[in-house]
Amino acid sequence: MRNLIQLLWKYNFLLLFILLQVFCFYRIIDEQKFHKAAVLNSSNAMVANAMQKVNEVKDYLWLRENNAYLAAENARLKAYDSTLFFDLSTHKSGTVDSAYAIQYQFIVAKVVNNTIHNRNNFITVNKGFANGIEPDMGVISASGAVGVVKDVSEHFSTIQSLLHSKTRASVKLKSGFYGPLTWDGSHPQRATLSEIPANVKVNVGDTVVTTAFSTIFPEGVMVGRVLSVKPGSGGDFLKITVALSTNFSNLSHVYIVTNKFKIEQKTLEAKTDSIDKNGN
Repeated sequence: MRNLIQLLWKYNFLLLFILLQVFCFYRIIDEQKFHKAAVLNSSNAMVANAMQKVNEVKDYLWLRENNAYLAAENARLKAYDSTLFFDLSTHKSGTVDSAYAIQYQFIVAKVVNNTIHNRNNFITVNKGFANGIEPDMGVISASGAVGVVKDVSEHFSTIQSLLHSKTRASVKLKSGFYGPLTWDGSHPQRATLSEIPANVKVNVGDTVVTTAFSTIFPEGVMVGRVLSVKPGSGGDFLKITVALSTNFSNLSHVYIVTNKFKIEQKTLEAKTDSIDKNGN
């Protein structure tokens, strides 16, 4: 207490000066509307700015959870796309019985590893056979096709991406002409569409989407846009460079495609192929 009294006595003039300044400042603000409004506006601006900074920090901290939520919501919305339903309509004696069944469903997975600069690139996600994942399932992102599931463990899966020397995706142009999409390893955002006849008119900017010729992807999934068109070797086909719609360098979440009619279709095709080979 004695030290406190000595300290106050030592700085009594300074403390008195500060108190008087505060009192005068208060009187000016209290009696002058202009000054009062200016102080209130300044304080409100400071508080608003501080709250904005706090909210920015909170948004950043919750970014991971928000991304996961949005990915799950996108998967739910994709399930209602009319192009993903299988038509069960029957036509009998001039009548039509219409019915539809969901053919494709989507499982959200988070990317935990990804390569883009190798000749054969793979993606690892945090979902496995415990979540219903199987090899040869298609994988897409919010912006387009990604690849095909290669190997599966209980809680993880590896995906052979479009950026792989052995990936051949069946794609088509808006004109309906189709061919295989392959990657030559030169650029992580470009692939090559081949086997398009040379007489087909193809314009730069034309969309390239998946076909219905495989059980892997739904028809019409965005793959990219035509970047350039050149005559292929031999002159019978075009060499089309496609700018991929999926940015493989910043993949966060993907959707693994489940085709409910895949086994039925594959079984029937295998049976037909076996009969054809045996000549029966």
